Amino acid sequence: MLIPKGSSLETIEVKKSRFISIAMYTSSAEETKEIVKNTRKEYSDSSHVVHAFVSGPGNDIFGFSDDHEPSGTAGRPILEVLKGSGISNIAIIVIRYFGGTKLGTGGLVKAYTEAAQHALKHLAVEEFVVKTKFQVDLDYDLYDKIRKILKKHSAEIEEPVFDTQIHITGSIPAKELSNADELIRDLSAGKVRLIDEKAVMKYDTS
Repeated sequence: MLIPKGSSLETIEVKKSRFISIAMYTSSAEETKEIVKNTRKEYSDSSHVVHAFVSGPGNDIFGFSDDHEPSGTAGRPILEVLKGSGISNIAIIVIRYFGGTKLGTGGLVKAYTEAAQHALKHLAVEEFVVKTKFQVDLDYDLYDKIRKILKKHSAEIEEPVFDTQIHITGSIPAKELSNADELIRDLSAGKVRLIDEKAVMKYDTS
């Protein structure tokens, strides 16, 4: 399953109406609602802010809005583009600035479809990987070696905090968890362990 990696913004013009399309990651209907709300504020002078989104393993969670365009001419065409894209956890918002010429039902469907397609054209995507969050407090002498183990197993490491010990947080692909755990246990003679606690992975140095 593919998901967005970052976002994209494209603009097309149809009979003097300007369509700004934005594609981005979203995890839920609630998150999409907040994104649309913020976009309306940013483009408060626009004529319409139309959107559609899909999420879930089979894109079985979805929604759309025509935002006062004629029913079925705006949000639905965007949704159809998303469903055919093979990408999940994605929202496309199309902001329209009316140019003075009415496009008609067919023209609107074509324009919003084209705007959505342009948004996907330059959108970077990646394979969806189930990841688990982790944190670890460790002594300085183990830092470089444990960091290398985490990197080798595709962990994404946030900025470490250097104090009396080093505090590391990040996420790691779930399928890499046990292998990384075994190597870290061997390296630290069992002092550092990878523990699954309420879906948060945590290194326990006690």
